[in-house]
Amino acid sequence: MTTPTTTTTPTTTSTAPPVALLERFRVPAGFALGAVLLLGIAPLALSDFRLSLLAKYLCYAIVAVGVSLAWGRGGLMVLGQGVFFGLGGYAMAMHLKLADAAATGETLPDFMQLYGTGDGLPWWWAPFANPAFALAMTVLLPMAVAALLGFFVFQRRVKGAYFAILSQALAAALAIWLVGQQATTGGTNGLTDMQGFFGYSLDDPVNQRMVYFIIAAVLLLLMALARQLFVSRYGELLIAVRDSEERVRFLGYNPANVKLVAYVVAAGMAGLAGALFVPAVGIISPALIGIVPSIGFVIGAAVGGRASLVGAVLGAIAVAWAQSTLSDAFPAAWTYLQGLLFVVAVGFLPGGLASLGVVLRKRRTGTATGTATGTRTTGETA
Repeated sequence: MTTPTTTTTPTTTSTAPPVALLERFRVPAGFALGAVLLLGIAPLALSDFRLSLLAKYLCYAIVAVGVSLAWGRGGLMVLGQGVFFGLGGYAMAMHLKLADAAATGETLPDFMQLYGTGDGLPWWWAPFANPAFALAMTVLLPMAVAALLGFFVFQRRVKGAYFAILSQALAAALAIWLVGQQATTGGTNGLTDMQGFFGYSLDDPVNQRMVYFIIAAVLLLLMALARQLFVSRYGELLIAVRDSEERVRFLGYNPANVKLVAYVVAAGMAGLAGALFVPAVGIISPALIGIVPSIGFVIGAAVGGRASLVGAVLGAIAVAWAQSTLSDAFPAAWTYLQGLLFVVAVGFLPGGLASLGVVLRKRRTGTATGTATGTRTTGETA
């Protein structure tokens, strides 16, 4: 007679390790901290003037979110985001100018009364009197232009430096065209002196704070949207296209479509940033959307870390703050310093400041494989 043997099954504990718990709540805690800082502490700690400056910097940060998606994850060197920023900004400014004119009983914006041809309101201005149409155009118009341009560019496999040069040429062409249309776009001066924002006076500090809260909330929402794209199947496919486009094509995917989505989404974010920039700063002009501003949008993301969403946002805010501070003290030297930052970030620290801790840790442990490895994590090819 044999006695039955009892086997004990190992008990599994349902308690997650502390490290796993920290990792699980790291992202929600980060968003909560950002919301507290932007929506709670900043409005209490900063004066109206400083808060308006922060609102301007946050608009640049919104552009950086799109740059992080297109360049950091997709390897697309988007040096023409000023085009989409400008399209969104002009769409919003046109509506605000028409609303200001209607409030005073005029049929034409103030600059058209001075520089216009006397033929009345141009036909392509008229739809922007409708607020719903204008709001939709701030996002849809940049996305439509990006979709049209990206379709032909990516289908023809234009990439790398050629794509960057083409983007820059588009930004220069739009700025030059706007300068030459003084009667309908304000020319070099652009569209300025907006008085109201959907019925609210922009001269009232309370309404200016409302604009800041809108911008901060939009930034947080777009960061959440971008992160969902990062961790989704599409995000993995975008990285695969960046690292090995031919291999993705061999697996049956069309890399052009994958890159097109990232390019269009980034354009929509830039357009929305431009639209919010107008009530925050009160102006949109060719000087804000040409070649130099387009490079400036990328420098912020490059310095902070284009592959890191938080790094790109903080980098854009830091570079914008430095520009406002240093360009007044050293107006001639700032452009060179801006270029130096871009060269250093791209050439020597491809992952930006967000990767500095990882690079130092690898070098300290002797497992670093050099800058080339960092390049693989951030991508360069379009």
